[in-house]
Amino acid sequence: MVEFYAPWCGHCKNLEPEWAGAATEVKEQTKGKVKLAAVDATVNQVLASRYGIRGFPTIKIFQKGEDPVDYDGGRTKSDIVARALDLFSENAPPPELLEIINEDVLKQTCEAHQLCIISVLPHILDTEAGAQSDLENSLGIGGFGYPAMAAVNARKMKFALLKGSFSEQGINEFLRELSFGRGSTAPVGGGGFAKINTVEPWDGKDGELPAEEDIDLSDVDLDDWDNEKDELYLEDDDTDLSLKYALFWLLSS
Repeated sequence: MVEFYAPWCGHCKNLEPEWAGAATEVKEQTKGKVKLAAVDATVNQVLASRYGIRGFPTIKIFQKGEDPVDYDGGRTKSDIVARALDLFSENAPPPELLEIINEDVLKQTCEAHQLCIISVLPHILDTEAGAQSDLENSLGIGGFGYPAMAAVNARKMKFALLKGSFSEQGINEFLRELSFGRGSTAPVGGGGFAKINTVEPWDGKDGELPAEEDIDLSDVDLDDWDNEKDELYLEDDDTDLSLKYALFWLLSS
């Protein structure tokens, strides 16, 4: 993202601290993958003319292999950072997805990153989300149902729970709020990661319903059942008649 400015421009002077703060934060959060720059258009007139700069400040978004486009978002630090992080997420390779099958997977993955995202997903046939029940309890998972997600800072041993919708938009909003330092957090239960059960990894296949057993009805005599049913109805009729007489007696007394 490049800001074209003029030294005499009042709006440019107002933008300068916001732009400088955003540039520092974006560099840290994207590890330098997204850069914010500023160009004095009065000094670099040829460059400004090439990109059709007519007013100040003008912010252009440059992406490899694409024509530059105008940035028309807000001019605060948070607005600029949000747009830069969107650009980063759109072009960043997807993170490696690991299944927690033992303690080493959890510790090595989470301790190597500032933020560790843990999702607990229900089984395709049943709710097997409790395979790591101690971990779920330490992260307060379960109160909002499944699927669930928690963002964990392993260095501070604090976590935040996704309380919105488990969707692409909901997850993006959840992570964006965390990137701005917003959202409620809580200490991990017990002050550290809970005991992890060693389990077999998912084989990548769909679950299969258990085979239904055939019920052998060859020993059932349906004629006897009909006779028993008739006797039951007769007993019900007699009972009903007795009740009528009892009710009549009570009303007549």
